[in-house]
Amino acid sequence: MKIAYVSYQIQEKYTSATVDEDKTLLDFLTGKGLSIERVIWNDPAADWKNYDVAIIKSPWDYHENINEFKQWLDHLQSLNVKLLNPYERVRWNMDKHYLGEIADSGLAVIPSIFLERGDSLDLNALTAHFNTEKLIIKPCISAGAKNTYILTVQNLADHEAQINELLQEEAFVAQPFMSEIHDGEWSFLFFNGTYSHSLLKTPKDGDFRVQSYHGGSVNPQEGVGKHIQSATAYVEQYAKGCLYARVDGLIVNGELSLMELELIEPYLFLDTHPEASENYYKALLVNL
Repeated sequence: MKIAYVSYQIQEKYTSATVDEDKTLLDFLTGKGLSIERVIWNDPAADWKNYDVAIIKSPWDYHENINEFKQWLDHLQSLNVKLLNPYERVRWNMDKHYLGEIADSGLAVIPSIFLERGDSLDLNALTAHFNTEKLIIKPCISAGAKNTYILTVQNLADHEAQINELLQEEAFVAQPFMSEIHDGEWSFLFFNGTYSHSLLKTPKDGDFRVQSYHGGSVNPQEGVGKHIQSATAYVEQYAKGCLYARVDGLIVNGELSLMELELIEPYLFLDTHPEASENYYKALLVNL
């Protein structure tokens, strides 16, 4: 069985001080005897019919080439290449409208309103709806805090025209700015539906973005039992059949509230737990 380990054409803007997880995991899996090789998802020279399975690992630029990425998924599926994670879950997860579906199910999600393509930004209506003076707004198809804005009455004039211009091209999601982000964003990692490890990501002073390339810090630590149980509920309901899943959330009034359910290309923080790579490998074997 030949496995494609799907990555991207490396770009400096996506690099960080974190461990090169792509290489270390690929080396680990190769060392286990798997026939696996790194393939760039949009490499025109890639011959996908040569692979039985494709594992999505790090196509971190897919959101910038979303139509091409959708075509790539269709092409793989037409060749009957097994995809991990499954095609249906990947397509569902690439657009943040999925947060509305999860919220409608009764699971806790950071409150969200979707501004559809062609809409105009109405800050007063949004702040009144959320009963807040500060909003965060980001594209429904995005990653890495791209085109993410914090909006207040004071800075609206600086960003309103640009956001309305972007809204002519794509949908956005608006949320109240959660002060709990300064306490850190939790990530819970699951492999084949089973909890593996967790960590707390904190932004640098004066920022809200927890990504390492924005100055955020990673603090490996075990989550509280009830929060792991809450994270498990998202996975059980919305990540069935998935090799990997990362639940990102904040602790709001003592309970986990979802920010993102990452099923496409999350960094897995495998270096933060001694059994994480082995947990991934065992989950992969079940799916081959």
